[in-house]
Amino acid sequence: MSNQNIVAIANQKGGVGKTTTAVNLAAALAQAGHSTILIDLDPQGNASTGLGIGTDQRRHTVYEVLTGEVDFLTAAVRTGVPNLQVVPSTSDLASADVELASFADRTRLLEKQLSGAPEGTIILIDCPPALGLLTVNAMVAANSVLVPLQAEFYALEGLSQLLGTVKQVRQGANPKLRINGVLLTMSDYRNNLSQQVEADARETLGDLVYPTVIPRNVRVSEAPSHAQPVLIYDPMSKGSVAYRQFCAEFMARLKLVPEIA
Repeated sequence: MSNQNIVAIANQKGGVGKTTTAVNLAAALAQAGHSTILIDLDPQGNASTGLGIGTDQRRHTVYEVLTGEVDFLTAAVRTGVPNLQVVPSTSDLASADVELASFADRTRLLEKQLSGAPEGTIILIDCPPALGLLTVNAMVAANSVLVPLQAEFYALEGLSQLLGTVKQVRQGANPKLRINGVLLTMSDYRNNLSQQVEADARETLGDLVYPTVIPRNVRVSEAPSHAQPVLIYDPMSKGSVAYRQFCAEFMARLKLVPEIA
């Protein structure tokens, strides 16, 4: 694999802001001038929809990429955000764990495809909310894992299972895999529980937790129904400001500089 920045965005728990983070981080990186490809590895296809790619525009999908029928760059579709492409998903992917189980090297299907990525491209992978074969493929292909963590009770409990999977992948198929960081999402500072979860996360995980916390924000919730990242839908909303701030921290961890002023 070339020295790509390939980051899997994963949490086996649904509803934690994973796809929202994938879409808005991808948009923010693209706005900073980086050529970015978001791979929608979730059968729900919400990242594709959230970037304005209707089902009629999904001529090729990530399922065909995994089976080797199509090169991932052929499957990539341009979005309304300059510098940002998405490899779309459809419900075909829902049976992938079963159908791909018979493939030799079934955990390396995505890695093989991404080895041909253009130099300097940032690749984000929106994983499904499960620790099955699709998520393992993402972790084997990636250099690091970003974990969105909702500020709610039991949040840290679920995290240990995810970190266990990362450890297994690191000990086996991908020794280079590391945790990029943990991003606290959907936080409400009026709520004592959100503050407690943040304090616990920072105490337990230290610097792995990003300084920026993504707040609960109605504009963030509305943006997908308009098929846009919140950064486009309402650039000055609290959610947009937080995601841009997070993107700056993310780029610093990857030692990236904005390509444009």
